[in-house]
Amino acid sequence: MIFRYSLPFFLLLTAGCARQTFFQPDARPDTAPLAAGADSARVTAGRHYQRGPIGRFLLGQHHRAAWAQPVTLPVLDVASTVPGGLKAGKIGGGFQTISMTVLGADGRGYALRSIDKDPYRTLPKVLRHSFVLNVVRDATAAGQPYGAFVVPPLAEAAGVLHTNPKAYYVRSDETGFGAASERYQGRVVLLEEKLEGKENIAGRLPGATDLEESDNILAERYKSPKNTVDEAAFLRARLLDLWLGDWDRHEGQWTWAAYPQAQGQTRWVPIPQDRDQVFFRFDDGVLSWLMSKAVAKFRTFGPRYESIEGYTRNSRYIDTHVLTELNRRTYLATAQDLQRRLTDSVITQAVRQGLPREVFRLEGPAMIAALRARREALPKAATDYYRLRAHDVLVAGTDADERFVVERLNDTATVVSVYELEPSAKRPDSLLYRRVFNPAETHSIALHGLHGDDVFELSGSVRRSPFVHIYGGPDEDKVRDKSRVTGLRRKTRFYDTKRNNDFEPAPELKDNTTKGVESHAFDRDGSGR
Repeated sequence: MIFRYSLPFFLLLTAGCARQTFFQPDARPDTAPLAAGADSARVTAGRHYQRGPIGRFLLGQHHRAAWAQPVTLPVLDVASTVPGGLKAGKIGGGFQTISMTVLGADGRGYALRSIDKDPYRTLPKVLRHSFVLNVVRDATAAGQPYGAFVVPPLAEAAGVLHTNPKAYYVRSDETGFGAASERYQGRVVLLEEKLEGKENIAGRLPGATDLEESDNILAERYKSPKNTVDEAAFLRARLLDLWLGDWDRHEGQWTWAAYPQAQGQTRWVPIPQDRDQVFFRFDDGVLSWLMSKAVAKFRTFGPRYESIEGYTRNSRYIDTHVLTELNRRTYLATAQDLQRRLTDSVITQAVRQGLPREVFRLEGPAMIAALRARREALPKAATDYYRLRAHDVLVAGTDADERFVVERLNDTATVVSVYELEPSAKRPDSLLYRRVFNPAETHSIALHGLHGDDVFELSGSVRRSPFVHIYGGPDEDKVRDKSRVTGLRRKTRFYDTKRNNDFEPAPELKDNTTKGVESHAFDRDGSGR
């Protein structure tokens, strides 16, 4: 009802044109030239986000005070900020942030990107010159401009791998990056080590042999049983995300480090990146409150967790493909361990160290209080997160031959195990996966055989059990269902082509095979294919 009555008002607001000069011309409020050789400057991250009483009432206060607050930042010196100097590399392709890879004298890469954003290219062309652009641009003020700098000591204490971003001011007459210099002149920027490629490992990740993006490591994970993802490390990182209110954790926000294991195995460990949305504050204006109700992912950071589903909406794909095996006890134990690690002194030091002194006076005490309150409620948040992840679970094999065993033991326990069938693995135990599911928590389990000649075996007679959806994959698969679940609805479904599969009719098995190959589709990398 509220959306229907607010729509005419919103349309009236959006009927105008976009402001021609939205952004501050230079981060320095002082118009006098910066002295040659100056190593620091007095700057603002975004004076253009200041609004009068009506603007704050409609759009929200957000973090406007922090964006407009003058602070002292070091000046980026192309020749000396990094030993040996920096040189321009590849221009980034982000839609909102000005970004570029810059290279050190030793060949290591660093990400250089503006703290401020411009969502111009994210809008449909028809809206790019309307008042809508002003509203969307203004929403950048919901992000804490210096929030990313608070995270590293917290991640270190939590036992989560991390980068170490630092804030700088780029002189308005800087030319050290050649043709790319103009993009950064007069801006507040973030510089951090780039965890990408083997050349960026040395001295940063002892024992690691490679760095890859999410789509590549998932492709390797689904290709061979020799590649495994460190679920425990990913869960720890995701609970840290929830604690920080970081809702933008999609698959593109992660780098993965490869660690060799015994017998030719590789374990991939997650490294969170791009902390642009930590401490997000959005629902404190009329229009922004309405938008937060319409778009669930825009969750505000505060003493309480607003919506676990909202905080995790952007990460749904990567969560589904990585968090598949851990049980409720592990979620709770991880949350309790984080509580012990993230002490009051750790929190206070991180906030004081990360926020500029002037911004700390504005927002530091409230941020500390909120982090402490959220820490106390973290086990409850972890339990809610587990319930969300446990409702529908993906259990995928690899392109090798595998055996999926489903044991419907009783009304509260259905055990799913996956074994490797290839004898060349030479492993004493070919078990790849095992988890006990409770139908009170889990509605459905999707088994994906992918490539390979896979075997699916089901047994047990019970009154309650999750639905089991079997997707055989492109090769020849065998299904044997000797299970039985009381009720009219069959709880086992087989999806594959009608030809080249071996399955027998069974009371619990519903034949969903087709002539086409649609059931073979499986999104291995988040592209939607």
